[in-house]
Amino acid sequence: MSSSKLIDRVKSAQLKQRIFGPATDTQEYERIKRRLHRELLEDIDYKQVAGTPRDELAGRLREQLSYEIEKQATGLSKTEGARLVEEILDDILGLGPLEPLLKDASISDIMINGPGSVWIERAGRLQKSDVRFHDNRHLMQVIERIVSAVGRRVDETSPMVDARLADGSRFNAIIPPLALDGPAVSIRKFGTKAITSDDLVAFGACPRQVMEVLRGCVKSKLNMIISGGTGSGKTTMLNVLSSAIPDGERIVTIEDSAELQLQQSHVVRLETRPPNLEGRGEVTQRDLVKNCLRMRPDRIILGEIRGAEAIDMLAAMNTGHEGSLATVHANTTRDALARFETMIGMGMPNLSDKNIREMIARALDVVIQLDRLADGSRRLLAVTEVCGMEGSVITTQDIFVFEQRTVDENGKIRGAFKATGVHPKFAQRLRRNGIALPPELFRFEQEV
Repeated sequence: MSSSKLIDRVKSAQLKQRIFGPATDTQEYERIKRRLHRELLEDIDYKQVAGTPRDELAGRLREQLSYEIEKQATGLSKTEGARLVEEILDDILGLGPLEPLLKDASISDIMINGPGSVWIERAGRLQKSDVRFHDNRHLMQVIERIVSAVGRRVDETSPMVDARLADGSRFNAIIPPLALDGPAVSIRKFGTKAITSDDLVAFGACPRQVMEVLRGCVKSKLNMIISGGTGSGKTTMLNVLSSAIPDGERIVTIEDSAELQLQQSHVVRLETRPPNLEGRGEVTQRDLVKNCLRMRPDRIILGEIRGAEAIDMLAAMNTGHEGSLATVHANTTRDALARFETMIGMGMPNLSDKNIREMIARALDVVIQLDRLADGSRRLLAVTEVCGMEGSVITTQDIFVFEQRTVDENGKIRGAFKATGVHPKFAQRLRRNGIALPPELFRFEQEV
């Protein structure tokens, strides 16, 4: 390097230091942040600011923090000072280090494995974030702020909790002594904009022809189950399909933690309740299913079937409550039916296997199988019709399937959505409701 270029570089560095101040290392930055955070909390008169709008309060706090940073000559650069102000405001008014992650629309999942290990998911891929909490106590403060806002609690006697954030995102936390390395948090984010059937088609999750058939099934009041693993898009598909329910119908939704975002005007939303400190007052999904049958529902939507509520849900489907929708955890459509057998058998052990299968076969019309593939994409794998019984076996037939064929040079899974050629029995029911299925629909193939 020439001497003139070296001199220019030194002068540039000196100029930056005069303008922005000396850079600080991470430990010093955290020390300053904690001290200013503590001093600000001591100065706040909570009674005085209780009725102050959030934006106005944030402006006051930002002004005070900026003044303190300048007065105390902390050595922070302007960029660091501005970042510090926002981080402290997030701690006081929001959810601390989680705020920037929650505001980032490209992040779909946030996973916290203790205060120093925060992971995120973008485009189906996991990556470690540089976000961290000060310690276990700091992380616990954020967890308690979230759960208290929805009337739930988390402590040593109740160390697991499900809740939802203000934007509808799903929140789960488990704390010591069950979590050995500090509190563990999982957040499944939900976008501010509701995903539509057109979005799923654009994402390559489902062909337009298949989506129109599924929406026709909803309009024709077929009982449908959405099956898949964790993160496969079951709730998203449930939201999309529920949008096909006519606006004039009365819909009752039942969930452990309210996540569904229905657009209709006549919706009653029910949510379970955990037991209180004395172990009383618990309201389960099964309790809510029984109660909703007295609420004159046109449609029952159950967020996820995972226990004895399967009995009452299938009983409702068999006794006039057609057009019901629900999700279930399973790897294939046959596994989904087997899970129903298990859940009903646990709740009604006196029923024979054949009677249980007859109940399932009479109640269900269509099972939709979803999956999150190895490249992070979420796809519909199969649309399966439940045909009835042959002897003591539930008979099914695949109408549409996704066939994986190869992986390209970018690691993306390539394959094709195609019809199996089988004409479904429910086609006649759709036709009665004015939805005709053209013959070529059951011969199509679409590569993705």
